Amino acid sequence: MTIQQLEYIVALERTRHFVRAAEMCNVTQPTLSAMIQKLEDELDCRIFDRSTHPVEPTEIGQLILKQAQVILFNANQLKESVRVHKGALAGNLSLAMIPTVAPYLLPGFISEFRKNYPDIVLKISEMTTESIIQKLLAAEIDMAILSTPLDNDQILEVPLYYEKFVAYISPSEPLFHLDEISPSEMPLERLWVLEEGHCLRNQVFNFCKNRQHSSTYEAGSIDTLVKIVDINGGYTIIPELHIDLLNETQKQNLRNIVQPETTREIAIVIRQDYVREGLINAVANSVKQIIPVHMLDARLKKFAIKL
Repeated sequence: MTIQQLEYIVALERTRHFVRAAEMCNVTQPTLSAMIQKLEDELDCRIFDRSTHPVEPTEIGQLILKQAQVILFNANQLKESVRVHKGALAGNLSLAMIPTVAPYLLPGFISEFRKNYPDIVLKISEMTTESIIQKLLAAEIDMAILSTPLDNDQILEVPLYYEKFVAYISPSEPLFHLDEISPSEMPLERLWVLEEGHCLRNQVFNFCKNRQHSSTYEAGSIDTLVKIVDINGGYTIIPELHIDLLNETQKQNLRNIVQPETTREIAIVIRQDYVREGLINAVANSVKQIIPVHMLDARLKKFAIKL
């Protein structure tokens, strides 16, 4: 069994096609097929059912593939340890962000990261918190930026910044005439929220505890929520960084939330066995160039991240 063979079966699982998997691994299709066959002979089991189209992993093959992902992850960790010892910062980085963070970080983050770390090949995906946790534990991504805490002892959280929530209210709403509002004053029947799967939805309901909400008022993005309020009335809850995306007229619709003030923690999350300290600091340093200083975690302002 070799690392190369594990790379081949993971590629085949992802593409479900021998030719495309061979192209992904930069080998010929007969070579890839022969190496996978050799691994199956060594393990005395079939990893893939070749009678299906597209090809699918067998039941035991699914278990093997999950373990192969972790082994490849740890092999890359070993390589990274050597690179760190040599003082090099290069390689591949697979990073995920939740949809309620990506619009504010991604444009500036990509620019900063490419400028300062040109030898790192960056791949960024946008996905929900649930998907991020699954892919992180399966070693399919290296790290993610999302709202914490996750309360998962297999994942390490490194806080980046703290972002308050504000209310965006239609001028037709009675709430509009208040200078500031508290969660107890928010009528949930007029509240527009994100659809299921977004952590921001859960955070909104966390400070509106023990109150019922109609599922009619749901949307897929914060920008959509703002537009819905503009046209249909009602109100919504938006994160602080979205304020800069509003025009001057829209900014007049904002009200601070008090008693209590509501905030969310945004952090880098990694597996507990992650060792690529240089890449974590590369991501954190890029975020620091984008986020206002008053929002940054106090430790991040002063210290590098140590694993």
